[in-house]
Amino acid sequence: MTLPYLAPVLDWYSANARDLPWRAPTATPWSVLVSEVMLQQTPVSRVLPAHRAWLARWPSPAALAADPPAAAVRQWDRLGYPRRALRLHETASIVTRRHDGQVPSSRDELLKLPGIGAYTAAAVAVFAFGRRHAVLDTNVRRVLARLASGREFPGPQPSTAEYRLAESLLPADPAVAARWSVAVMELGALTCTAARPRCMECPLAPQCTWLAAGRPPAKTKRVGQRYEGTDRQCRGRLLALLRESPEPVWLKNFDAVWPDDSQRARALDGLVADGLVDPLPNDRFALPALRPRIRESGGAYGAPALPAEYRPSRAPGPSPALRLRQARWRCRRRWPARSPRRRRPSPSRGRPTPASARRRR
Repeated sequence: MTLPYLAPVLDWYSANARDLPWRAPTATPWSVLVSEVMLQQTPVSRVLPAHRAWLARWPSPAALAADPPAAAVRQWDRLGYPRRALRLHETASIVTRRHDGQVPSSRDELLKLPGIGAYTAAAVAVFAFGRRHAVLDTNVRRVLARLASGREFPGPQPSTAEYRLAESLLPADPAVAARWSVAVMELGALTCTAARPRCMECPLAPQCTWLAAGRPPAKTKRVGQRYEGTDRQCRGRLLALLRESPEPVWLKNFDAVWPDDSQRARALDGLVADGLVDPLPNDRFALPALRPRIRESGGAYGAPALPAEYRPSRAPGPSPALRLRQARWRCRRRWPARSPRRRRPSPSRGRPTPASARRRR
């Protein structure tokens, strides 16, 4: 079934493929893994500088695992969805401890890593190790939906039928299958796009069911996600303040970056629950395992000794004391303390009400 599609797509890819660092022959599996995590819901144009900076600072999982999670969140900057930075740090720690610092090549082993789903595990196994798996991202699903089903867009989630179709199109040779997968992905990103497909430039135009049917539009129009004024924007503002501060931030200082009190409190609750922010004593907050620019022994940069509460634990994950502070913060936000209400004593049942009480009523 691949034969009518394989040669045109591979020839098109050879002439039109973008020069991306994670596709270079010298790219390491760690580079491919970082790129796939960054590319989740983020365009290539924004990922390129972030990927270069990340690999320049942490060229291996062991290098990232040696730094605190706060460093990963700071380096992530405004790439969006910052929980991915924490998951990458957790993944680097696990790869360093359990896999001798080498990214696993098996899809099943990759699925065990934090934040690695079915698509990312298959993509890393295929693009980093040349394994033969179906790789279904948004671009590939759109190409196959138009080519085989005659639909403008696929469904919201990959179906079993889509996986079967993608697997049936894979060449038998794993190396050729890997190149086919990246070529179809590139075709969807550059030519068979969502908004303005360039069908006359597509190598699959003669076989495309959707084009032959006159490019019928989808029954339901997709609505873009609003960002202005959302909790996502509020969370980003709060995290930006924490990234820019060399020391923990007081709770009252968040008022200056977001005016809505209830939304600001809700966003801060979410950041604490996600592990992106550590609540400290006396209503102060910091990035996870914050390591300020002073030595724990004190005296550096003219600053006092680092308090014990700020000293990050070398063990992976939050310390028991930090987990307790997080739980107390969530409880305090959800169930704030209230002054006890005075209850009126109800008259005793079966006994006559005294005359003094009747007069008070």
